[in-house]
Amino acid sequence: MLAEGPMHTVALAEEVLRLTGSPGAASAAIFTLLGPDSRFQVNGEGVWSMAGPGPGTPLSELRFAVVDVETTGGPFGRGHCMTEIAIYEVRCGVVEDGYQSLLNPGRRIPRHIEILTGISNDMVSSAPYFDHIADDVMERLEGRIFVAHNVSFDWGFVSRQLAEAIGDVPNVERLCTVQMARRLLPRLRRRNLDALARHYKIDVTDRHRAHGDALATARVLIRLLDEANRQGIPDLDALRAFLRKRRRRSRPRQGQQLSFLGATPDTDETPRSD
Repeated sequence: MLAEGPMHTVALAEEVLRLTGSPGAASAAIFTLLGPDSRFQVNGEGVWSMAGPGPGTPLSELRFAVVDVETTGGPFGRGHCMTEIAIYEVRCGVVEDGYQSLLNPGRRIPRHIEILTGISNDMVSSAPYFDHIADDVMERLEGRIFVAHNVSFDWGFVSRQLAEAIGDVPNVERLCTVQMARRLLPRLRRRNLDALARHYKIDVTDRHRAHGDALATARVLIRLLDEANRQGIPDLDALRAFLRKRRRRSRPRQGQQLSFLGATPDTDETPRSD
Protein backbone atom coordinates (compact mmCIF):
# COMPACT_ATOMS: atom_id res chain seq x y z
CA MET A 1 0.00 0.00 0.00
CA LEU A 2 2.75 2.46 0.95
CA ALA A 3 4.70 1.65 -2.19
CA GLU A 4 1.86 3.39 -4.05
CA GLY A 5 2.16 6.55 -1.94
CA PRO A 6 2.11 8.02 1.60
CA MET A 7 -0.87 7.31 3.85
CA HIS A 8 -2.12 8.52 7.22
CA THR A 9 -2.00 6.14 10.18
CA VAL A 10 -5.77 5.89 10.61
CA ALA A 11 -6.40 5.35 6.88
CA LEU A 12 -3.66 2.73 6.79
CA ALA A 13 -5.23 0.88 9.72
CA GLU A 14 -8.61 0.88 8.00
CA GLU A 15 -7.34 -0.19 4.57
CA VAL A 16 -4.77 -2.82 5.59
CA LEU A 17 -5.86 -4.09 9.01
CA ARG A 18 -9.60 -3.34 8.68
CA LEU A 19 -9.47 -1.56 12.04
CA THR A 20 -12.24 0.98 12.58
CA GLY A 21 -13.70 2.66 15.63
CA SER A 22 -11.03 3.82 18.06
CA PRO A 23 -8.36 5.92 16.29
CA GLY A 24 -6.07 5.41 19.28
CA ALA A 25 -6.17 1.63 19.05
CA ALA A 26 -5.71 1.76 15.27
CA SER A 27 -2.70 4.07 15.61
CA ALA A 28 -1.16 1.87 18.29
CA ALA A 29 -1.47 -1.17 16.02
CA ILE A 30 0.19 0.57 13.07
CA PHE A 31 3.02 1.98 15.19
CA THR A 32 3.61 -1.46 16.73
CA LEU A 33 3.68 -3.06 13.30
CA LEU A 34 5.73 -0.53 11.34
CA GLY A 35 7.63 1.46 13.96
CA PRO A 36 10.59 -0.93 14.44
CA ASP A 37 10.86 -1.63 10.68
CA SER A 38 13.54 0.49 8.96
CA ARG A 39 11.74 0.17 5.61
CA PHE A 40 9.05 2.62 6.77
CA GLN A 41 9.04 6.18 8.11
CA VAL A 42 6.40 8.47 9.64
CA ASN A 43 6.28 12.27 9.88
CA GLY A 44 4.98 14.46 12.69
CA GLU A 45 1.45 14.41 11.27
CA GLY A 46 1.19 10.62 11.37
CA VAL A 47 1.67 10.09 7.63
CA TRP A 48 3.60 6.92 6.76
CA SER A 49 5.75 6.35 3.65
CA MET A 50 8.45 4.04 2.36
CA ALA A 51 11.94 4.89 3.59
CA GLY A 52 14.89 5.24 1.25
CA PRO A 53 15.27 7.00 -2.08
CA GLY A 54 12.11 8.44 -3.51
CA PRO A 55 11.01 10.41 -6.55
CA GLY A 56 13.41 13.15 -7.52
CA THR A 57 16.43 11.75 -5.68
CA PRO A 58 19.52 12.74 -7.72
CA LEU A 59 21.44 9.77 -9.07
CA SER A 60 24.61 11.10 -7.45
CA GLU A 61 23.03 10.84 -3.99
CA LEU A 62 21.93 7.22 -4.27
CA ARG A 63 23.71 4.31 -2.64
CA PHE A 64 24.14 1.25 -4.82
CA ALA A 65 25.07 -2.29 -3.80
CA VAL A 66 26.64 -3.90 -6.87
CA VAL A 67 26.42 -7.68 -6.57
CA ASP A 68 27.76 -10.68 -8.43
CA VAL A 69 27.38 -14.33 -7.51
CA GLU A 70 28.84 -17.60 -8.73
CA THR A 71 26.73 -20.73 -8.47
CA THR A 72 26.83 -24.47 -9.00
CA GLY A 73 25.35 -23.89 -12.45
CA GLY A 74 21.67 -24.82 -12.21
CA PRO A 75 18.42 -23.28 -10.93
CA PHE A 76 17.80 -22.72 -7.25
CA GLY A 77 14.60 -24.74 -7.46
CA ARG A 78 16.67 -27.83 -8.26
CA GLY A 79 18.94 -27.47 -5.26
CA HIS A 80 21.70 -25.35 -6.78
CA CYS A 81 23.30 -22.68 -4.59
CA MET A 82 25.87 -19.92 -4.60
CA THR A 83 29.58 -20.73 -4.39
CA GLU A 84 30.75 -17.10 -4.07
CA ILE A 85 29.25 -13.66 -3.51
CA ALA A 86 30.74 -10.17 -3.82
CA ILE A 87 29.18 -6.79 -3.02
CA TYR A 88 30.67 -3.37 -3.79
CA GLU A 89 29.06 -0.12 -2.69
CA VAL A 90 28.94 2.75 -5.17
CA ARG A 91 28.18 6.29 -4.03
CA CYS A 92 28.93 9.71 -5.51
CA GLY A 93 30.66 8.12 -8.48
CA VAL A 94 33.12 6.17 -6.34
CA VAL A 95 33.48 2.45 -5.63
CA GLU A 96 33.65 2.24 -1.86
CA ASP A 97 33.43 -0.65 0.56
CA GLY A 98 33.83 -4.16 -0.87
CA TYR A 99 32.82 -7.54 0.52
CA GLN A 100 33.42 -11.04 -0.82
CA SER A 101 33.19 -14.61 0.40
CA LEU A 102 33.45 -18.10 -0.98
CA LEU A 103 30.46 -20.24 0.03
CA ASN A 104 29.98 -23.91 0.68
CA PRO A 105 27.00 -24.83 -1.53
CA GLY A 106 26.36 -28.12 0.24
CA ARG A 107 26.70 -30.03 -3.02
CA ARG A 108 29.41 -30.80 -5.55
CA ILE A 109 30.35 -28.25 -8.19
CA PRO A 110 30.15 -29.77 -11.69
CA ARG A 111 33.45 -30.02 -13.54
CA HIS A 112 32.47 -27.60 -16.33
CA ILE A 113 31.55 -24.97 -13.72
CA GLU A 114 34.89 -25.49 -11.97
CA ILE A 115 36.63 -24.83 -15.29
CA LEU A 116 34.53 -21.72 -16.00
CA THR A 117 34.87 -20.06 -12.59
CA GLY A 118 38.07 -21.54 -11.23
CA ILE A 119 36.21 -22.36 -8.00
CA SER A 120 36.84 -25.97 -7.04
CA ASN A 121 35.19 -28.30 -4.57
CA ASP A 122 38.35 -28.20 -2.47
CA MET A 123 38.19 -24.39 -2.29
CA VAL A 124 34.64 -24.34 -0.91
CA SER A 125 34.92 -27.36 1.38
CA SER A 126 36.04 -25.18 4.32
CA ALA A 127 34.11 -22.03 3.27
CA PRO A 128 31.12 -20.81 5.32
CA TYR A 129 27.60 -21.85 4.41
CA PHE A 130 25.40 -18.95 3.29
CA ASP A 131 23.49 -19.13 6.59
CA HIS A 132 26.67 -18.02 8.38
CA ILE A 133 27.02 -14.78 6.38
CA ALA A 134 23.36 -14.02 5.64
CA ASP A 135 23.12 -11.26 8.25
CA ASP A 136 26.23 -9.54 6.82
CA VAL A 137 24.77 -9.72 3.30
CA MET A 138 21.42 -8.35 4.50
CA GLU A 139 23.14 -5.42 6.20
CA ARG A 140 25.09 -4.54 3.05
CA LEU A 141 21.94 -4.56 0.88
CA GLU A 142 19.45 -2.69 3.05
CA GLY A 143 18.99 0.97 2.18
CA ARG A 144 20.77 0.57 -1.17
CA ILE A 145 19.76 -0.10 -4.75
CA PHE A 146 20.60 -3.68 -5.75
CA VAL A 147 22.56 -3.66 -9.03
CA ALA A 148 23.83 -6.56 -11.09
CA HIS A 149 24.57 -7.49 -14.68
CA ASN A 150 21.47 -9.57 -15.49
CA VAL A 151 19.92 -8.59 -12.17
CA SER A 152 17.18 -11.22 -12.20
CA PHE A 153 19.81 -13.98 -11.99
CA ASP A 154 21.79 -12.56 -9.06
CA TRP A 155 18.73 -11.25 -7.21
CA GLY A 156 17.01 -14.59 -7.67
CA PHE A 157 19.76 -16.49 -5.84
CA VAL A 158 20.47 -13.84 -3.19
CA SER A 159 16.82 -13.22 -2.30
CA ARG A 160 15.91 -16.91 -2.16
CA GLN A 161 18.90 -17.90 -0.07
CA LEU A 162 18.28 -14.96 2.29
CA ALA A 163 14.65 -15.99 2.69
CA GLU A 164 15.73 -19.56 3.39
CA ALA A 165 18.49 -18.54 5.83
CA ILE A 166 16.86 -15.77 7.88
CA GLY A 167 13.27 -15.61 6.66
CA ASP A 168 13.59 -12.07 5.34
CA VAL A 169 14.46 -10.29 2.10
CA PRO A 170 15.46 -6.61 1.82
CA ASN A 171 12.83 -4.35 0.29
CA VAL A 172 15.12 -2.67 -2.23
CA GLU A 173 14.97 -1.17 -5.69
CA ARG A 174 16.80 -3.15 -8.36
CA LEU A 175 18.70 -2.02 -11.44
CA CYS A 176 20.15 -4.10 -14.27
CA THR A 177 23.26 -2.82 -16.06
CA VAL A 178 22.27 -4.84 -19.15
CA GLN A 179 18.95 -2.99 -19.32
CA MET A 180 20.65 0.35 -18.65
CA ALA A 181 23.19 -0.28 -21.42
CA ARG A 182 20.46 -1.35 -23.84
CA ARG A 183 18.60 1.94 -23.35
CA LEU A 184 21.52 4.32 -22.84
CA LEU A 185 23.86 2.83 -25.47
CA PRO A 186 21.49 1.67 -28.24
CA ARG A 187 24.24 1.66 -30.89
CA LEU A 188 26.37 -0.79 -28.95
CA ARG A 189 25.92 -4.19 -30.59
CA ARG A 190 26.57 -6.28 -27.47
CA ARG A 191 25.99 -5.48 -23.82
CA ASN A 192 27.65 -8.37 -22.02
CA LEU A 193 30.15 -7.45 -19.32
CA ASP A 194 33.17 -7.94 -21.55
CA ALA A 195 31.69 -5.71 -24.26
CA LEU A 196 30.84 -2.92 -21.83
CA ALA A 197 34.27 -3.14 -20.20
CA ARG A 198 35.91 -2.81 -23.62
CA HIS A 199 33.63 0.10 -24.51
CA TYR A 200 34.60 1.99 -21.35
CA LYS A 201 38.23 0.76 -21.33
CA ILE A 202 37.77 -0.91 -17.94
CA ASP A 203 40.19 -3.66 -16.95
CA VAL A 204 38.49 -6.83 -15.73
CA THR A 205 40.54 -9.02 -13.43
CA ASP A 206 39.49 -12.48 -12.27
CA ARG A 207 36.71 -12.84 -14.83
CA HIS A 208 33.96 -15.25 -13.75
CA ARG A 209 34.89 -14.75 -10.10
CA ALA A 210 32.33 -12.81 -8.08
CA HIS A 211 34.76 -10.17 -6.83
CA GLY A 212 36.22 -9.49 -10.29
CA ASP A 213 32.86 -9.31 -12.05
CA ALA A 214 31.21 -7.24 -9.29
CA LEU A 215 34.05 -4.70 -9.33
CA ALA A 216 33.90 -4.43 -13.13
CA THR A 217 30.10 -4.04 -12.97
CA ALA A 218 30.46 -1.30 -10.34
CA ARG A 219 32.81 0.63 -12.63
CA VAL A 220 30.47 0.12 -15.59
CA LEU A 221 27.57 1.38 -13.45
CA ILE A 222 29.41 4.62 -12.70
CA ARG A 223 29.95 5.23 -16.42
CA LEU A 224 26.31 4.42 -17.22
CA LEU A 225 25.13 6.86 -14.54
CA ASP A 226 27.36 9.52 -16.13
CA GLU A 227 25.77 8.68 -19.49
CA ALA A 228 22.30 9.01 -17.98
CA ASN A 229 23.19 12.44 -16.66
CA ARG A 230 24.49 13.50 -20.10
CA GLN A 231 21.20 12.38 -21.63
CA GLY A 232 19.24 14.60 -19.25
CA ILE A 233 18.20 11.93 -16.75
CA PRO A 234 18.87 13.66 -13.43
CA ASP A 235 17.19 11.49 -10.82
CA LEU A 236 15.87 8.08 -9.87
CA ASP A 237 12.31 8.89 -10.95
CA ALA A 238 13.44 9.90 -14.43
CA LEU A 239 15.68 6.84 -14.73
CA ARG A 240 12.80 4.52 -13.80
CA ALA A 241 10.60 6.11 -16.47
CA PHE A 242 13.38 6.00 -19.07
CA LEU A 243 14.07 2.31 -18.50
CA ARG A 244 10.36 1.44 -18.66
CA LYS A 245 9.93 3.22 -21.98
CA ARG A 246 10.24 0.95 -24.98
CA ARG A 247 12.69 1.92 -27.68
CA ARG A 248 11.24 1.85 -31.17
CA ARG A 249 12.89 -0.80 -33.30
CA SER A 250 13.44 -0.22 -36.97
CA ARG A 251 11.96 -2.86 -39.27
CA PRO A 252 14.70 -5.05 -40.84
CA ARG A 253 15.16 -4.70 -44.56
CA GLN A 254 14.61 -7.72 -46.80
CA GLY A 255 17.73 -9.86 -46.66
CA GLN A 256 18.46 -8.94 -43.03
CA GLN A 257 15.80 -11.25 -41.62
CA LEU A 258 18.11 -14.24 -41.18
CA SER A 259 20.62 -12.28 -39.16
CA PHE A 260 17.84 -11.14 -36.83
CA LEU A 261 16.58 -14.69 -36.41
CA GLY A 262 20.06 -15.81 -35.45
CA ALA A 263 20.74 -12.91 -33.09
CA THR A 264 21.62 -13.65 -29.49
CA PRO A 265 20.04 -11.78 -26.56
CA ASP A 266 21.86 -9.00 -24.73
CA THR A 267 22.84 -11.06 -21.74
CA ASP A 268 26.10 -11.47 -19.89
CA GLU A 269 26.79 -15.02 -21.01
CA THR A 270 24.67 -17.95 -22.12
CA PRO A 271 24.64 -20.24 -20.28
CA ARG A 272 25.52 -18.44 -17.05
CA SER A 273 26.90 -19.82 -13.84
CA ASP A 274 27.21 -16.26 -12.59
